[in-house]
Amino acid sequence: MLDVPAERVLVVPTELLHRLGYFQGFTRDVDRYLENLLSMDHVSFRPRPEVEQDPAFKQLIPYVIFCYRDQQGRQTVFQYTRGTGQGEGRLHRKRSIGIGGHISMVDSIVEGGESRVESRELRVESGESSSRLSTLNSPLATRDPYRAGMKRELDEEVFIDTPYTDRCAGLINDDLTEVGRVHLGVVHCFDVERPAVRPREPDILECAFRPVEELLKDLAEFESWSQICLEALFVGGGRA
Repeated sequence: MLDVPAERVLVVPTELLHRLGYFQGFTRDVDRYLENLLSMDHVSFRPRPEVEQDPAFKQLIPYVIFCYRDQQGRQTVFQYTRGTGQGEGRLHRKRSIGIGGHISMVDSIVEGGESRVESRELRVESGESSSRLSTLNSPLATRDPYRAGMKRELDEEVFIDTPYTDRCAGLINDDLTEVGRVHLGVVHCFDVERPAVRPREPDILECAFRPVEELLKDLAEFESWSQICLEALFVGGGRA
């Protein structure tokens, strides 16, 4: 039987989140966190089975919410139920408003077959200068693993048959749940021109754009990150 290597996913030290300013729940203060969280000085790729059980690291997860204002002026959001074939077993059968997943090492591959993050780590260990390391952020290394991973996850999970604008709306940290303790969500709101988003993956079930007020009435049926986002972005007249 072949020994298949474990998927390696992008993580940051949990200590970094505490250093930047710990929060529980949702924050809109993207500028305070995101640049540091995505810095080559802090990210690494580690075996997923290890970090799923290690709260010393946070796996960064793009969490995309599709928003559409209908002809009646109501704010609607794409929602679905997670099937049992999706990767994170702890979220099976939960309702969700977020599309996304892990940033994998395959998302970091640049021209010539190097992993952008791993090549940096090797150069640190060999003692090369910081000026040499800075070339990894030059236009020659155009592969952005975070953006590449988000695009890959979207392409795998849904068809987006409409123009849209992408806004980074905030971050989610939920240390009150087993899943949340080892993940950190980056929330993107995709404002679509038409409600033309449909599943590509068979385990995205019972999906549709629904008015926010209907989703808030059923809040307990949703996974914790969706609950946090619905309350933070849409309660009290708030705009996503």
